[in-house]
Formats: sequence, structure tokens, C-alpha cells
Amino acid sequence: MEGNKSYGNGSSWADQWDYSDRAAATSTANEKKRSSGGATAKYKQKVGDGLEKTKSVASTGMKKVKQGTSSGLQWIKDKYHKSTHK
Repeated sequence: MEGNKSYGNGSSWADQWDYSDRAAATSTANEKKRSSGGATAKYKQKVGDGLEKTKSVASTGMKKVKQGTSSGLQWIKDKYHKSTHK
């Protein structure tokens, strides 16, 4: 098989039919990167706020699990203690 050589100069099929201006596309992408600095900071702030909320919820959940486990074990201990001291 000849592969990419059949299209001439080692270009691929996509390169052969791509008529877009690569320099214009690159400069537009660079402009978007420069102008999105405020948007990036805004999204970082939102993500940070979301992580704080997640941390708070997880902490509260763990406290509830700890309290529930503690009271459950205490209940079992009391039941065992009552049954052995009859």
C-alpha cells in the first residue's frame, strides 16, 4: 500500500481537503485564551466554592456516622451488660 504518498508530498487526506487558514485559526484561539482570563478565574472560584460545600457536607456526614456508630455500640454494650447480669 502506498498510504499517504498517493496524495503527494506526504500530506494526508484531511490535509489535502482542509482549506481553512491555519494562521487565522491560531490567532483567534490565542485571542480567546487571553480574553478568557476573567472567565477562568470565575470558574475556579465556583469550583473552589463547590469543593468547600462538598467538604462541609462530607464533614457533617462523617460526624453523623460517628455519632450513630457510637450510640449503636453503646446500645449493644448495654444490652449485653443487662443480659449477663441477671
